Amino acid sequence: MAESIFQKIARGETDTEILFQDDRCFVIRDLNPVAPVHLLIIPFWKCTSLAYIGPGQEPLIGHLLAVAEEMARREGVALSGYRLVVNQGPDSGQEIDHLHVHLIGGTKLSNIG
Repeated sequence: MAESIFQKIARGETDTEILFQDDRCFVIRDLNPVAPVHLLIIPFWKCTSLAYIGPGQEPLIGHLLAVAEEMARREGVALSGYRLVVNQGPDSGQEIDHLHVHLIGGTKLSNIG
């Protein structure tokens, strides 16, 4: 499995600001935001996609969602609303081969269904 840019960021090999970090994940701002608030919640454990989540990893996914809620509060969008997105595979627009959750908010988002 090739190394992702997220692994370099986690090791401090870039000048990317880490907004939050614990023993399981870290949070950064998206370099190409689609809204005023666009964060990435990234596990340290490199998993390329949800397809590789198996028994035992469910607590990690729950933790990523809990961190997303905390970051939404910190960014001031918890009450107004936000969207969580996980891109899965090339047809979804997934660009980095490392599972991560997008937190998008700070503006009225278009209806997706």
